[in-house]
Amino acid sequence: MQLRYAFRLYPNAGQRTALARAFGCARVVFNDAVRAREDARKAGQPFPTAGQLSRKLITEAKRSKERSWLGEVSAVVLQQSLRDAESAYRNFFASLKGARKGPKTGAPRFKSRKDARQSIRFTANARWNITGSGRLSLPKIGAVKVKWSRALPSAPTSVTVVKDAAGRYFASFVIDTDPAADQARMAQTNRTVGIDLGLNLPQTPSGGTPIAVLSDGTKIDSPRFLRRAEKKLKKAHKELSRRRKGSKNRAKARLKVARAHSRVADARREFHHQLSTRLISENQGIAVEDLSVAGLARTRLAKSVHDAGWAQFIRMLEYKAERYGRTLVKIGRFTPTSQTCSTCGVVDGPKPLNVREWTCSACGTVHDRDHNAALNVKTAAGLAVSACRAPVRPEPVLAQREETGSHGFPTGNRAA
Repeated sequence: MQLRYAFRLYPNAGQRTALARAFGCARVVFNDAVRAREDARKAGQPFPTAGQLSRKLITEAKRSKERSWLGEVSAVVLQQSLRDAESAYRNFFASLKGARKGPKTGAPRFKSRKDARQSIRFTANARWNITGSGRLSLPKIGAVKVKWSRALPSAPTSVTVVKDAAGRYFASFVIDTDPAADQARMAQTNRTVGIDLGLNLPQTPSGGTPIAVLSDGTKIDSPRFLRRAEKKLKKAHKELSRRRKGSKNRAKARLKVARAHSRVADARREFHHQLSTRLISENQGIAVEDLSVAGLARTRLAKSVHDAGWAQFIRMLEYKAERYGRTLVKIGRFTPTSQTCSTCGVVDGPKPLNVREWTCSACGTVHDRDHNAALNVKTAAGLAVSACRAPVRPEPVLAQREETGSHGFPTGNRAA
């Protein structure tokens, strides 16, 4: 299994200039590749191959007067930029054919120097290394200071240097992990749990609901990171809106807004990491609902849905379950978990959100809405048995990994 380990970088002034040059050259090569493809499409000609693009856009371009500055950066950075363009087109065509899961992917677009996120990638043949003093030595950039928060479990196969919207630099190492060693680190347990995800809404007369309720009755409250930071974010956005476009003061205000948002995102990501690790370590089987987060984000609860970060939390559960040999089961989003009595199995009908407790009309059991839903999630996943003692599903299946990691890097530098 492949994972990403991200660490904060602190380049000096000269190294920041070299990184900016590398970001710009990689962006130019990517845009040239997209332009060559588009020109071939409009002319009705076959797309140029990767070899043809490499020879024309890198090898020959370095010898030309207009693109001679491409030789100032590592050739591996330019080659990887071409690979990114090829990958973008493969994903686009696979999405058109329906062979790619998830939402539809659009055609590759030109990158801008004003993009919030810039990145370059170095593979093993770029001859980068970690020095004896713990610095990251990159070709034509130099030895960059790294803040190591943990030791790398094995030798990395590649490193991606990222500059985010807040102006921070990160090094993301791709690590091949040993599944047997990872599973041996996590003690086996017989516990299973169902999770009912909810929202920490702003306090109302009826009160808010927890972000997650477990089938054992545990209720987990979210700190509501976005809601707590709204006042500061509003002030920062107002300051940005009053700055003249293109001015240096506007650039400073934009950076202030990006840093405020990054603090919120980092805190939420750290909370999800801690919660998902705890659940994985304590339970052998976990059941969750397959929620339509994109659909819920179009409702009046959009801000609370985004603040909860359900999709990120479930992705963490997925890769950690696969890494440590746990079982994660997703049940259908249309399963009436909030309408079904977990004691007798009678479907009691839909209930408005302000109803937090209800009494079953068949057996008279008084239910906490969220706890009852978590019990039904666990039962529907096959991790528990119904009232008639018959398994609802034969056996839970191992969750399939959809991605090895993310490029959103927390301050805590956890593997993502």
